[in-house]
Amino acid sequence: MHKDIDILLQKQKGEKFLKEIEKKQFLFSLVISYTETCTIPGITVAGKTPEVLPYTSPADSEFLNFGYCKCINAIPMTPDGKPTPALLTKTALESASIPNVIVNAGSKIVPQLPFFETGLTPGRNIAIESAMSTDDVIRAVEYGRMIGRSFGSITDCLVIGESIPGGTTTAQTVLTSLGISGSVSSSMPENPLTLKQKIAIDAAKRSTSKNPFEVVSNGGDPMIPTVAGILSTASAQTKVILAGGTQMAAVLAFGKITGYQRDNVALATTSYVTDDKSATLVNMISQIDEIPLFSVKLGLGNSKINGLREFANGFVKEGVGAGGASLAAMLKIGIKAENLLSMTEKQYLELFHSN
Repeated sequence: MHKDIDILLQKQKGEKFLKEIEKKQFLFSLVISYTETCTIPGITVAGKTPEVLPYTSPADSEFLNFGYCKCINAIPMTPDGKPTPALLTKTALESASIPNVIVNAGSKIVPQLPFFETGLTPGRNIAIESAMSTDDVIRAVEYGRMIGRSFGSITDCLVIGESIPGGTTTAQTVLTSLGISGSVSSSMPENPLTLKQKIAIDAAKRSTSKNPFEVVSNGGDPMIPTVAGILSTASAQTKVILAGGTQMAAVLAFGKITGYQRDNVALATTSYVTDDKSATLVNMISQIDEIPLFSVKLGLGNSKINGLREFANGFVKEGVGAGGASLAAMLKIGIKAENLLSMTEKQYLELFHSN
C-alpha cells in the first residue's frame, strides 16, 4: 500500500479498507464545536488569548473554504508562525478536489459560510459543572444521525474531522468515565496531562452514573455525540474515517453504544499523534474495538518553513481532520507526502505574504 500510510491496528482489515476506497469519491465533513473547558488556564494553545478561543473553530471552517477568516480579523497562525492545521487539511482537499461540508455542533460563534445547523448550545466548563443536559446529548445523537444519513448516501467514503479547543480534556474525561485507560494527546509539546487527568477524575466524582449518555452529559462536549450520531447512520451506507487523534477515541467509545457498522469504520491521524510518547492512542483504540488505525506520515519535519517543522516537534500535531484529509488525497489521486508538503509550503507563503 501507500508508503506514507502506516496501519497500526488490524493490519489485514486496514489493507482491505484502503483497497476498497482507493481512487473512489470522498466527502470531508468538519464538525465545529465549543466547550468552556478550554478557558481553564494551561489547557490549550488553540488561541492566543481566552477571548480568541471561541473563534478558533469557525475560523478554521472559514479558512478551509476561503483561505482566510471572516469571523475574526486575524492570521490563522500563532505569532511565531505556527499555522492552524486547517492549512494541511485545505491543501490535501484541494489537491484531490475533495468537497467539504461544515456542521455546527455548538460553536459559540457562527461561521460566515453555509453550514449544517444543529441548534446545539456550547458545552459548559466540566471543571465546574456538567457539560450539557442528557436531553442535549440525545438530541445531538439524533441530529447527527439525520446528517449522517445524508452524507453517507452521497459518497464512497465520508471523512469526519473536528475542531473544538480544549477537546482533548473532555475526551480524557469521557474515556476515563467509560473505563478506557490511557492518556490523550495535546496541542503542546509538554502535554498538561496531570491537569487533564485531575479534571477528568474530579468530573467523574460528580456523577457516579455509568450510563454512557450521562457520562457524555457530565464530562463531554457537543462534538462527541454529534459525530457519534453521524458515524452510526453513515457507516450503515458507506466507509467512514474518523479523522483525528484522541478526541476521536472518545467518539468511538461512545459510538460503540449508539451503534455503527464496524467493517465500515476506521480512524486516521497524523504520525505526530501516534508517535506522541505522552499519549496512548493505539492502546485506547485497541481497548474500544477492532478497527483499523491509520497513521499518516506527512514529513513536515523536512519543511524549509519553521512553522511547519514545529508540527514534527510536538506542537499542534493534528486538528481539523488533517491526517484523514491527507490520507483521502493520497488514496484518491495517489499524491505523495512530499508533494503535499511542497503545496502546503506554497499556501503558507502566500498566506504569510498576504498579511
